[in-house]
Amino acid sequence: MIQPVSVQTLQEMKAYYRQRASEYDESYCRQGHYDRGPEMNARWFAELDEVFAALDAFHLAGEVLELAAGTGIWTKRLVRTASTVTAVDASPEMLAINRAKVASHRVRYVLADLFSWHPEHVYDAVFFGFWLSHVPRERLDDFLRSCVSMLHPAGKVFFVDSRRPPNAPGAPHQATVLESQVVVRTLRDGRTFEVVKNLYDATDLTARCTGAGFDLIVCQTATHFLYGSGARRR
Repeated sequence: MIQPVSVQTLQEMKAYYRQRASEYDESYCRQGHYDRGPEMNARWFAELDEVFAALDAFHLAGEVLELAAGTGIWTKRLVRTASTVTAVDASPEMLAINRAKVASHRVRYVLADLFSWHPEHVYDAVFFGFWLSHVPRERLDDFLRSCVSMLHPAGKVFFVDSRRPPNAPGAPHQATVLESQVVVRTLRDGRTFEVVKNLYDATDLTARCTGAGFDLIVCQTATHFLYGSGARRR
C-alpha cells in the first residue's frame, strides 16, 4: 500500500519551488548541474522539440488555463494560439519570472495553491507541464476529475511530464528516494527539500484519465517525456 503524502511534504515542495525559481530554467537549458554532455543534451532537446511540435499541432485556442505555470517556458507557446491564458502557480517568484519572460497582456496571473484552488469559470482548454508527477497518487483521480470540471464539454487538455526512465543514464535530477512518492531535491546552494515525484505508466495513466472523464491518448518520447492530449468527454 502506498503511503499517503503528508501536508508537511506538500508545504516543503511549495517552498522548494519558490527557492528554485531563479535556477529552474537551467534544467530545460541543460546548464550547470543539468549538463549531461553533448550527446545526452542533444537527445533532451530533440525530445523536447517533439513535445513542442505536438503541443503546437494540437492548437489550444480560446481561453486556456495553465496549471503550475512556472517560469513561462510553456506559457510562451500557449499564448501563440490562445486568445487568453490564465497562468496559475503557488510561487510568486515563478510568476514574476513568467510575467517578465512572456510580457503579454493576454496572460492573467493567479497566485494560488493548486491543491485547494478552483477557477471562477470554465475554460476552452487546460494545460499542465511537469505538474502531474507532483500530485500524490492518492489525489490523482480527484485532480483529474477537477480538471474535467474546469473545461467546457469537449474542451481540450494537454499535459507533459517526466516519463518512467527506460533504464537510461542521465536522469534529469539527482534524487534520493525516501519512500514510494517522495524524493530529496538539492538546490545549487546545497539545501535539501522533500518533493513528491511520481512517474506514471502510460497505459495506467490513460486509464485513469479515461475514468475521470477524458478521451485522450498518452505518448512517450524515447527517453525523457510523457505527454497526453485529448478532450473532455461530451
